[in-house]
Amino acid sequence: MSNVSYHISNLLEKMTSTDKDFRFMATNDLMLELQKDSIKLDEDSERKVVDMLLRLLEDKNGEVQNLAVKCLAPLVGKVKEPQVEAMVDILCANMTSDKEQLRDISSMGLKAVIAELPLSSSGLGLTVGVCRRITSQLIGALSKQEDASVQLEALDILSDMLGRLSGALVSFHGSLLSSLLPQLTSSRMAVRKRSILALGHLVPCCSPALFSQLTEHLVSELAKNPQTSMTRTYIQCLATVSRQGGHRVGEHLERLTPLVVKFTGVEDDELREYCFQALEAFIRRCPKEMSPHVATVTQLCLKFMTFDPNYNDDDSEEDEEDSMDVEDGLDEESDDEYSDDDDMSWKVRRSAVKCLEALIAMRRDLLLSFYSSVCPALLARFKEREENVRADVFAAFSTLLRQTRVDLSHHGLVTAASDPSRREEEPAVAQLKKQVPVIVKALHRLLKEKSFKSRQGCFCLLTELAHTVPGSLEEHIPALIPGIIFSLTDKFTSSTMRIDALSFLNVLLLSLPPQAFQTHVQVLLPVVLSCVEDTFYKITSEALLVTQQLIKVMRPQGQTDTSGGFDPKPFVKEVFSVTMKRLKAADIDQEVKERAISCMGHMVCHLGDHLGAELHGVLTIFLERLKNEITRLTAVRTITLISASPLKIDLSPILPEALSVLGSFLRKNQRALKLGTLACLTALVIHHAARIKPAALEPVLNEIPPLVDESDMHVSQVSITLLTVMAKAFSSSLAKISSSVLPGVFRLIHSPLLQGGALGAILDFLQALVLSKATNLGYSQLLKSLMEPFQSVKSSADSSVLHRQSYHSVARCVAALSSASPRDTPSTVSALIQQIKNPGSPESARVLALLCLGEVGRSGSLGGSKEVQGVILEAFSSTSEEIKTAASCALGGVAVGSLNEYLPFVLKEVLAQPRRQYLLLHSLKDVISSSPASSLSPLVESIWALLVQLCECSEEGTRNLVAECLGKLTLVTPAQLLPRLRQQLKSGSPLARSTVVTAIKFTIVDHPAPIDSLLKDCIGDFLKTLHDGDINVRRVALVMFNSAAHNKPSLIRGLLGTVLPHLYKETRIRKDLIREVEMGPFKHSVDDGLDVRKAAFECMYTLLDSCLEGLDVLQFLDHVEEGLKDHYDIRMLTFLMLARLVSLSPAAVLQRLDRLVEPLKATCTTKVKAGSVKQEFEKQEELRRSAMRAVAALLAVPEVERSPSMAEFANQIRSNADMASIFQSVQGGDGGGLGPTESMDMS
Repeated sequence: MSNVSYHISNLLEKMTSTDKDFRFMATNDLMLELQKDSIKLDEDSERKVVDMLLRLLEDKNGEVQNLAVKCLAPLVGKVKEPQVEAMVDILCANMTSDKEQLRDISSMGLKAVIAELPLSSSGLGLTVGVCRRITSQLIGALSKQEDASVQLEALDILSDMLGRLSGALVSFHGSLLSSLLPQLTSSRMAVRKRSILALGHLVPCCSPALFSQLTEHLVSELAKNPQTSMTRTYIQCLATVSRQGGHRVGEHLERLTPLVVKFTGVEDDELREYCFQALEAFIRRCPKEMSPHVATVTQLCLKFMTFDPNYNDDDSEEDEEDSMDVEDGLDEESDDEYSDDDDMSWKVRRSAVKCLEALIAMRRDLLLSFYSSVCPALLARFKEREENVRADVFAAFSTLLRQTRVDLSHHGLVTAASDPSRREEEPAVAQLKKQVPVIVKALHRLLKEKSFKSRQGCFCLLTELAHTVPGSLEEHIPALIPGIIFSLTDKFTSSTMRIDALSFLNVLLLSLPPQAFQTHVQVLLPVVLSCVEDTFYKITSEALLVTQQLIKVMRPQGQTDTSGGFDPKPFVKEVFSVTMKRLKAADIDQEVKERAISCMGHMVCHLGDHLGAELHGVLTIFLERLKNEITRLTAVRTITLISASPLKIDLSPILPEALSVLGSFLRKNQRALKLGTLACLTALVIHHAARIKPAALEPVLNEIPPLVDESDMHVSQVSITLLTVMAKAFSSSLAKISSSVLPGVFRLIHSPLLQGGALGAILDFLQALVLSKATNLGYSQLLKSLMEPFQSVKSSADSSVLHRQSYHSVARCVAALSSASPRDTPSTVSALIQQIKNPGSPESARVLALLCLGEVGRSGSLGGSKEVQGVILEAFSSTSEEIKTAASCALGGVAVGSLNEYLPFVLKEVLAQPRRQYLLLHSLKDVISSSPASSLSPLVESIWALLVQLCECSEEGTRNLVAECLGKLTLVTPAQLLPRLRQQLKSGSPLARSTVVTAIKFTIVDHPAPIDSLLKDCIGDFLKTLHDGDINVRRVALVMFNSAAHNKPSLIRGLLGTVLPHLYKETRIRKDLIREVEMGPFKHSVDDGLDVRKAAFECMYTLLDSCLEGLDVLQFLDHVEEGLKDHYDIRMLTFLMLARLVSLSPAAVLQRLDRLVEPLKATCTTKVKAGSVKQEFEKQEELRRSAMRAVAALLAVPEVERSPSMAEFANQIRSNADMASIFQSVQGGDGGGLGPTESMDMS
């Protein structure tokens, strides 16, 4: 300590030297000392350092002054509060000094100090104290000072402080407002502008009363019709307040909007610009409250978008078209003639266009009307003469296209991929399609302009158009290509422009059929190839991508030279030599290397027969690239592509070496490389088996066993597919690996994780093994290995070894084996029957045997065997639940295989055996789900009759099964059965109604189905059960609605208006459904409405993801707010909803923030009573964590901590160790080991 003090006092002494260099060096050394974390100063040293630095601020040498200011910031954290306050007092006093240099330097000092004030709870006292001192002195300086430069500095510092520490100044907000408002009338423009900035920082965290006071002041001043310069200031202030205050402006808009609209009529361009900026801020911050004014604002924007009083534009478009070349020359002169420096009208046009863009972005619900009103007007403005305005016109039109695209993804029963014809029906797209010729006509002229900005805008807009309506540009290619070529060849074009043109050309080539471009290859190719040879790597890289697409155009896959009427031969040599040059180069950018490999790969794949002797050299380079760590993944993918080429390219020169390199890749710990290599090997074995020697596959086969493992199912699946292909091509080589690969495959079969694609791959593999006739991999050995683990009697402690899923997997495998070897099937079936009949065999073996019978029977290979039927029925009487369930599955499987023998029997048994009804219905469900519609159709009537009889069954489990059967049956003949279900609604009891509604849930599947259009027409009738008198019917209706919202949102989107009120009604707690039950000496309340409320909140959560645009988020939040105080399960759901809403609609959440904080705070601070059981503690802990996740999501929004109540809660979390640790943990520990303060500071 004394050592530091001695060193510091030494420096201080030098600072008083008369030599400015001494003073400079000493101050510099002090600054370096202060920047060390380890430095500790005693009180005396602190005072001396502060005094000296403040004295140096008045030093005669400017450099010394600047260093002294730089020392102030690190000093803030090193000295105690009184010293910081003394420092601030002197700096503030200097602000009012007569010396300009001292004022400037003190102002810099104050800003540095403010930037360093701590925000953490420990340093909050200091921050508040210092801020108060600064504020009170600056407010004084503002009111007393005549000198505008002092006012400007003071306003600047206040803005800084309010921006960073507004929460610490709450007590000063009132006096700040009253001292800032008079500054709006200052004669100096700069003072007015800085006052507006300071007010903007004050707005987010001031109280509602102050906010109203500010708005009232602005409204009353504007109502007085002040002079234009003042009006400008007030309107500008309104725009800033609206941008910063967000939703709070909403309640004042009724009065503000007409005022602003009125002032657009004043003949003053700057004022009009500010008016549109204010309207844009209103629309972006309060879209809902602006609804009544949308029409007025749209009309205003359309009017002023064309406002150009100094420019006469009477030429009709046709004239422009005809005299295009002449016009280009005239344009420049005419522009010069009118580009008067005083002409500000372009700013009005630009702000009107930006305001329109805000409308399009915020009101997607008005999309259709925008297409009729706004779209033609924007298109007409493509000819705007001012470049900046034109860029904004393009941006607005692009927003319109993006909104159409978002609309497309939300609407439509299906995605474009599954049924492109559905997209045509979207009215917005239909409107847009009509406009495509007009868009292209307007843009193709602009593509030849000298202005880069315009051309870039054109390319961006055309790219959006190609994404929004794929294929729409096909007939306009001839009009667009000259523009693209111009941008690629013009010697003045910048590299960014070239890249944009190439990337648009790439989008065009990807979105249109290759034949559309064949006539243009001759002009496009030379230009693109010259770009490939460009010196800038980004242009080369983009050009290689385009060349790759052009190669596909020259000869699309599967087309011979003559069939397409286009001969690629003349172009091959040129493309090859340019690409080859890039492929050989070693010293180029990695992206270019990869794209050159890929481009040459496509060349070989599509045009390999034209390369002749060159081919060998190319393949050799590919082999080299395969051995290079940086390019190996691209090389693997390229070899995969070439090996599958229909041209049957001869790979024999590189095959042996390539196989051993590929084998070594399977050892690498890089998943993408493993998967790519497996795909490559599979393609090679399928297409080039004749050229591969079995010995060459040895290194590959040795690497496969470790890959077959449940830790990565996808890699396992691809590995087994490769083994299957090998088994078919080289059966002999598999004999060697049975000992190493098969144990892994069987482990996988017995794994609980096996399903889907991986199981399918294993079934193919087993069949290939049986068909390969390898001696040690025969049918019987495989069957034995599959069933062995089930044969031993397991103790109950050991029962975890075999998971239920593995029984089903093994059954599928046994069925696959028997279908591959039909002659062994009868003996297998009789062995299975013996196994089931044998009372001595363990339960696991009998369950498996039943399941195997079902799976073997599914293929119809059992016929109507009476013995099988008898065995299965006998199993229904077993005492073991497992065996009964397996028998039900077996009966279902066998019935699928021979419907006519078994189905009538199953239907008869369902009615005859009420005790076995549940199991038999399971079998029936299996039959309906798995049988093809054609074979089920004749039996539909008898199944329907049976199910309708069981609709009112008192047992809920059975009723649900009946509903599932009804739903799946309706999918077989929807046109016939859906109206019957609808009829059923009217006739039945509450139980029957609930069964019918649940049945509808099972008709809504997550992929396109024929029933969709029929369902869309009648789902409204089924949703009417949401206001059924019976609470259970309402609950299942909500579950059905949730399923529709999740799987097929388009079904219910149009009905939200009628459904939502009923949905929201179900979220309320109903006292009449809460009853008290006496349990011994205790009374316990039971809430019968809880399940319905839970179902309603689950629907709300689903709607957030699928139908957000159909919701009024503020109304939605009212119900979320109620849910935050409800039962445990519902609170958990609403916390999730709140976190989701913060990311989807932050503006609405901010509007309700003060009401949402209280329930969150209540949950986070509640303690469980001391004597409670362990579950209570766990529940409360989970609730607190869930609430804290919502709080963390809220605090991630920058404006949130400006709310006083939220700022206070955030401080409470920081200062409470228990809450701070929960906060840390829910953030996933991403504080990076920082304390709670650092990771929470969101300011």
